[in-house]
Amino acid sequence: MGIDLKKGSKVNLMKDNVRLDKVMLGIGWDIIPGNSLDLDISVFMVGENGKLPADEYFIFYNNLKSPDNSVEHTGDNRDGEGDGDDEMILAYLSQINPSIKELIFVASIHNAEVLNHHFGMLDNAYIRIVDVDKKNEFLRFNLNKSTFGNATDMEFGRLIKSGRDWTFKATGDGTRIGLQGYVDQYV
Repeated sequence: MGIDLKKGSKVNLMKDNVRLDKVMLGIGWDIIPGNSLDLDISVFMVGENGKLPADEYFIFYNNLKSPDNSVEHTGDNRDGEGDGDDEMILAYLSQINPSIKELIFVASIHNAEVLNHHFGMLDNAYIRIVDVDKKNEFLRFNLNKSTFGNATDMEFGRLIKSGRDWTFKATGDGTRIGLQGYVDQYV
């Protein structure tokens, strides 16, 4: 197990691992018994202006791969069943379009407003980063469900590029804007 992050923490992924290239961002959660919901993970690949350079840089269940083939969503888990990561994003850091400066990782609950679903129905939610080549987890950010109980969407974290380095920032910002609200922010 790697570094356990707190909200607002930052870790330079390249500091002790200059050859790091292929990472897996795993996001997991458990649904509190008696509830059911569909959590969707999305990635917004934004440039210096904080916007997507093209719609195809919005990675989600209907667009699983970035146009530069550097980021891939491995598929939608509709129920959170099973142990471990429920949804995964693979990223090849060296292949990311040079105009991309941040990868923003968002989780949203499908039809949250209609179904009256919220993050308080989840337990053990986390995001972690794994060095795929070395097969080891080197950081994890666990979300505190009491802090985000009635949020319907969450920015889990950001990968931020500075020169050749990539830094992960654990944000954990809960909202009620829906996935469309995030799309409106970054388009």
